[in-house]
Amino acid sequence: MNIPKLQVALDHSNVADAIRAAVAVGNEVDIVEAGTVLMLEVGSEVVRTLRTLFPNKTIVADTKCADAGTTIARNCKAQGADTMTCICCAELATMKAAAKEIDHIQVELYGEWTYQQAQSWKDAGIDQVVYHQSRDALLSGVTWGEKDLNKVKKLIDMGFKVSVTGGLTIDTIDLFKGVNVYTFIAGRAITEAENPAQAARALKDRMIELWSE
Repeated sequence: MNIPKLQVALDHSNVADAIRAAVAVGNEVDIVEAGTVLMLEVGSEVVRTLRTLFPNKTIVADTKCADAGTTIARNCKAQGADTMTCICCAELATMKAAAKEIDHIQVELYGEWTYQQAQSWKDAGIDQVVYHQSRDALLSGVTWGEKDLNKVKKLIDMGFKVSVTGGLTIDTIDLFKGVNVYTFIAGRAITEAENPAQAARALKDRMIELWSE
C-alpha cells in the first residue's frame, strides 16, 4: 500500500499571503492547491505563479466547476494546472468536457451524491474524487467518524483514488490507518500553524509511520 500524498490547500484572500504560505511549506508537501477562495479573490493567474514556483510539483486548481467545463479546463491548463476540480452536482457532460482539456479531473463530493453517480464518473474515465467534511459542517460541530471511513473505503473499492480533506489533523489521519487513501489535503492546519513547515512535516511523518507499519 502506497503512503498517501500530502496536499496543501491555499485558501487565502490575497496573493501575497498565499505565496508566502506556499513557499513556507513547498518542500514538505507533494501537491499544491490554488483553493477556491483564492481563485475567486484573485483569479486563475495565481495558478501560473504556483507553477513557476513549483515546476516539478502537481498543481491543483480547485475551481469546483459546475458548468463550462471546456473553457474552465482550458484556462486552468494554460495557467499551468495539472488537475482541476468539478463539483459532484455538475452534469456528466461538463466533467467529460473538462477531462478532454486537462490531465486530471477530481470530483468534489459535497452534499448529496450517490454511488450510482460515482460509477458514471468512473465509467467516463474520471477516477479521482475528494471526500469532504466541509468547513461549514465542521464549524457546526460535525466530526469525522466511522460513516466517513466506510464511504471512503467504498469509493476506493470502486477503483477511485480518494483524497480526504476537512479540518485535517493528525488524529484524522489516524482514523484512516490501513486505508488506501490517495491524498490528505490540509489547509489552515498547515498554513496557520506557528511553524507551517514543521506542521506539514509532522503530518507527513505520521503518514509515513502509519502506512509503513
